[in-house]
Amino acid sequence: MQVALQRVGGRAMGAIRDALYPVTCMMCDSRVEEDGALCPTCWSDTPFLSGACCDLCGTKLPGDEAGVSHCDGCLASGRPWEEGRAALVYGATGRRIVLALKHGDRTELASGAARWMHRRSRDILTPETLLVPVPVHRWRLLRRRYNQAALLAQSLARLTGGPCDPMALTRHRQTLSQDHRSVADRFANLVDAISVTPSADVWGRHIALVDDVMTSGATLACCADVLRRAGATRISVLVLARVAKDG
Repeated sequence: MQVALQRVGGRAMGAIRDALYPVTCMMCDSRVEEDGALCPTCWSDTPFLSGACCDLCGTKLPGDEAGVSHCDGCLASGRPWEEGRAALVYGATGRRIVLALKHGDRTELASGAARWMHRRSRDILTPETLLVPVPVHRWRLLRRRYNQAALLAQSLARLTGGPCDPMALTRHRQTLSQDHRSVADRFANLVDAISVTPSADVWGRHIALVDDVMTSGATLACCADVLRRAGATRISVLVLARVAKDG
């Protein structure tokens, strides 16, 4: 009898809690069943990546069958990492999520976004994989107050049970914005801008670089190059969203 009353009381308290603090969609006020979820409308407007995608940059490929294959851009220029995964196309609600996390102080979005990234990268992540976010310059960090890539990496580490080093890389030169630059200019803009922090333990490690969005891949390539020179033996790239075409 006492147990039954406790159960009824627990359900009542849960109903009161849900009424006072309803769980809502990540991107609108519609109610959902759990934190970090999208309502059906926002879900249908979010371009999740699945099926055939480039194994190096995550971009969508023709066809539906998944497998190891590369897009024309990666075949032509190569990438300084072994494999890459993206959870979303940077468009529609996917773009809204990235911008809200990056510029809108919506830091709580990192948890749900990391779950999508984890689902796309479970075939390459292990508990020994060291998650390393793409760094931001200290002055940008001061203005923004957080590094969205670090939030994603830390949330991913909670899912993998593995290590995360938010300070493994240092952006010691403040670069100009990459927006609206050619691919060549993006790479030139990052020369000598990023280095491995002396205290970082990357020698002989499998490193998973984490960022919110990939356009040309210049920033990720710069990070991968310095990690390789510091002794990383395998490098993977994990991004929340992939821009459909390199700019």
